[in-house]
Parts: sequence; structure tokens; C-alpha cells
Amino acid sequence: MSVLTITAENFEAEVLQSTKPVLVDFWAAWCGPCRMFSPIVDEFAEENPEAVKVGKLNVDEQPDLAGRYGVMSIPTAILFKNGEPAATLVGLQSKAALEELIK
Repeated sequence: MSVLTITAENFEAEVLQSTKPVLVDFWAAWCGPCRMFSPIVDEFAEENPEAVKVGKLNVDEQPDLAGRYGVMSIPTAILFKNGEPAATLVGLQSKAALEELIK
């Protein structure tokens, strides 16, 4: 499954109303660790299409959503289950750390 681009327009439908867990990567183009994390997130999405939906949210383009979920540092990955944040990882993470979230 490909990684979704999450915006204010599709956040409710893709994240809050999703029937499966959703991992949202909060990032920005100028962020070095975010650029390092991006291929890890992509690989995680490709390897776990049945278990989780994966999306990326650009904090520069969607500051209200980042603020709503208390994102103060990027990259931040938040796992949503049943429309609610269930787990949060801040900073550059390994694929193994992402996989631990969905166990």
C-alpha cells in the first residue's frame, strides 16, 4: 500500500474514521532527520499493508493538525487506533520501533 498524503481535508476520513490503525508521520521538507526517516516509513508501509494504514503530514502545510496533537519536534510518528492517538514516537526511529507499535 502506498503512503497517503494527510491534509486537513482528508484527516477525518483517512485517520479518525479508519477501521484499521493509522500511522501518521509528522514531517517537514527542511528537517534532516525527517528526510532520513521517510524511506523507513515507506518501507514499513510496503511491508505492513494489511496491519496498518500509513500517512505523512507536512507540518509546514498543516500546522493546525500538528498543534492539535501536540507535535513539538519532528519527525513525530503517531499511531491512531479507533480515531484516537494510541502511541507516539519522537525523533528518528528504526523500522523495528515502528513494527513494535502494531504488535
